[in-house]
Amino acid sequence: MNDTENKEKNSLEFPSKNNHLPNADKDSKDLPHGKMHIHSAEEMRPYIEDAESVKRSSSDIVKDERRIFGHFHNSSLPADAHNPKGISFMTNEECDYCGKELDQCHCDLLDKNLSKLEYHLNGLDCMECAAIIEGKIRQLPLILYAAVCFRDKDLYLIAKAPEDIIYPQLEKVCASVDENIKIMRHSNPGKTSYKTKTYEMPTLDCAACALKLEKLINKQPDVISASISYATKTLKLTAEDPDSLIPELTEKCNEIESPTVIQKPHAKLEENSSHGILDWIKQDKVQLGIGGIIFGAGMILNYNLINLPVPQGIIDILFVISYIILGGEVLLNAVKNIMHGEFFDETFLMSIATLGAFAIHEFPEAVGVMFFYRIGEYFMDLATDQSREQIMEAVDLRPQMVNLISSENNVTEIPAEDAKVGDYLLIRPGDRIPLDGIVVKGDSQIDTSAITGESVPVTVHVGDSLDSGCINMTETVVLKVEKILSESMVSKILNSVENAVANKPKLDKFITRFSKVYTPIVVVIALITAVVPPLLFNHPWYPYIYTALTFLVISCPCAIVISIPLSFFSGIGAASREGILFKGGTSIESLSTAKVAALDKTGTVTEGSFKVRKVLTVPDISRNELLSLAASAESYSTHPIARSIVTATDLDENPLDQVDSIQEISGSGIIASIKGDKVYVGNHLLLETSGIDIPSKFSTLETAGPEIFIAKNNKFLGRIVVSDELKEDAKEGIRELKDLGITPVMLTGDNKEASQFMADKAGISEVYAQLKPTDKFEIMKTLRAKFGPVLYVGDGINDAPVLAGSDVGAAMGSGSDSAIEAADLVFLNSSVEAIPKSVKIARKVLRTAKENITFAILVKVLVLVMGLLGYANMWFAVFADTGVTIICVLYSIRLLKIKF
Repeated sequence: MNDTENKEKNSLEFPSKNNHLPNADKDSKDLPHGKMHIHSAEEMRPYIEDAESVKRSSSDIVKDERRIFGHFHNSSLPADAHNPKGISFMTNEECDYCGKELDQCHCDLLDKNLSKLEYHLNGLDCMECAAIIEGKIRQLPLILYAAVCFRDKDLYLIAKAPEDIIYPQLEKVCASVDENIKIMRHSNPGKTSYKTKTYEMPTLDCAACALKLEKLINKQPDVISASISYATKTLKLTAEDPDSLIPELTEKCNEIESPTVIQKPHAKLEENSSHGILDWIKQDKVQLGIGGIIFGAGMILNYNLINLPVPQGIIDILFVISYIILGGEVLLNAVKNIMHGEFFDETFLMSIATLGAFAIHEFPEAVGVMFFYRIGEYFMDLATDQSREQIMEAVDLRPQMVNLISSENNVTEIPAEDAKVGDYLLIRPGDRIPLDGIVVKGDSQIDTSAITGESVPVTVHVGDSLDSGCINMTETVVLKVEKILSESMVSKILNSVENAVANKPKLDKFITRFSKVYTPIVVVIALITAVVPPLLFNHPWYPYIYTALTFLVISCPCAIVISIPLSFFSGIGAASREGILFKGGTSIESLSTAKVAALDKTGTVTEGSFKVRKVLTVPDISRNELLSLAASAESYSTHPIARSIVTATDLDENPLDQVDSIQEISGSGIIASIKGDKVYVGNHLLLETSGIDIPSKFSTLETAGPEIFIAKNNKFLGRIVVSDELKEDAKEGIRELKDLGITPVMLTGDNKEASQFMADKAGISEVYAQLKPTDKFEIMKTLRAKFGPVLYVGDGINDAPVLAGSDVGAAMGSGSDSAIEAADLVFLNSSVEAIPKSVKIARKVLRTAKENITFAILVKVLVLVMGLLGYANMWFAVFADTGVTIICVLYSIRLLKIKF
């Protein structure tokens, strides 16, 4: 036997408790299922690498899975058994985001159209079978990653389609290997009892500090995942019991960033009641004021701006005193951070830069850098706080109190959160609707602009639904509460904005990585600049040390780090004022790149309500008489078509007749007995099977839509055409989509004629009709391959799987709860024009963020180059740091002022 054959044989000899090898004992009566597993070398040759893979532990598989989840890149490496699709991973065994070991990481960083699935392979008792199953599943086109753990009999997958699409393919693969192997869904795959809660961090005042604290919290043992948003000063924490962790997390955070407060939402920040001299002097304004005055006096004396002879020693003492006041807290934080292994944060860099300036006797510049750094930080906090307040004022429409009507008709003011479903609330003119409910008394006009972005008032009557957040304009109404405060529209909007900011986009994650690399690189360049020329080329030390100190100031990453979250936060706030709710930064990113818009028909492009469009009668019956007869027969039906016929009938002129009996014919219509007459109302099949002839002039459709034929006592009377109606703004919305370079496509389950008719009216040239949800998903993949990223807009329950599987899914606010839940963004006003408007907002947000990044990096690089050439001093460096940061903040919040 040659070496090659030896190697092949050895690679196929797996330990198996049932000895399922070609030379195994043929007596199979003791083997599970009574079946011998015989796998030849030829059969196993394609699965040699898989055979080694299935020996891995579940922990090793999770690490590989994490590499794809948390370290997924577009560039690829040569494919192998563990990487069948050519995915490249980082070699670092710690997650770049949470800092945990890969087998402990829970970051979910996959694109939304990828799914993580886990199954148990019941009946798997052969390692060779496990290898073949793993190899075959990896070859499936919709599988990105697959691994079988033979030890636990578990299958781990990352798929490019929802489970409903994948599961039948997996069953087929398992059955092809061994019919006794059953693929079982875990009772709750990938789920645990973990809870996710949001907390406020009111003392958070630095974007780079937010990243540092986020990394620290993620490293704590009981934390599953944590995300801090500097834009909203919130912490999104996932753990088994998040509340119990807050005291410990607060203590840990204060060790490196003091003061840090983590509190429940809307809790009042506890203030120190002592208000002593130390508390007073700790205020930023006080330190800037006193320190600035002393620094100013030192500058005046140092440069002889007034004729006052003062010893240089006194002047230097003034600089030192002002530096202690302005930079004492910065130095203290830097020492704390060093003790915790943090060497590249801004406090450390500023401390080294300014202390270095003191060391080379540049006292004015040392204090000046610290002074302007503190001023920049102060104004940056002021600008971000104001932008945050503007956005939260726009989206936080929750009431504090409501007017409750008691059973004795007394009106009492109670907290909004105490109102229960079924309570009656008094809404006066000028009041904001506090909770979602139904009008039970009074008619009024409602300003819905805060929710839908529409400025035209809406008239409401008894029985109409009202969304919280709207304003009652003209008359007093009584509202019956349908949803408590936490479930009402005002809370949904606020939660959507807060959660959207916590869901960081890819660009934000990239900048987080970039900042971790950027700062150390600049520090290394500074060190080389300070040491190499004097040592190797015998140049003077002073100019190179001075240049190196400017580099340290420039290396602070605040401007780069803050650019992204604030741009997205401002964009989300601007969109919410237009009645568009984004559920995350990734939604904005995906939408900005969309190339095709796949639109459902009913409820998306059309109104979603049937109306009688045409009534055709024989000569001896009038239009109203025909409608009345049909409406009488349909009066007991809740079908939308039946209701549209009843609504179209003039009940004053032709009141409905009493129905004696009704027989429903499934798929055809109804036969009713009315005043002794037999009335037929249904489609052409009902009349044909009943032996009733339809005149030729009535059998040809002139308008797309359902047709209802009516006959009485076997005599044909006429036909009613019912159809949906195109939304008023549909044509304009579709035209704007085309102007944006997005191809509109209609995907619908309705019949071809009705769908094509509506598509032609709207200006949509590509139509796919009579589709099931699975068909929509397959067509969406075709559209993605043909055009690029897909935006899907729908509103029905059956749209939820397609919404979840699209590149970006949008739901109409009038749609089903499941569709809204599955969507990435929601159009509260259910307007077609909101679709192109959302694209414009998304593209503007991305452009703003990228412009901020480009500007910040270019200025920093320019000042670096100028410093190397000797043209930039530390004042330039301060501008490249705090000056650029303030400019980026102001440029981001201008999104709130733009009219889209």
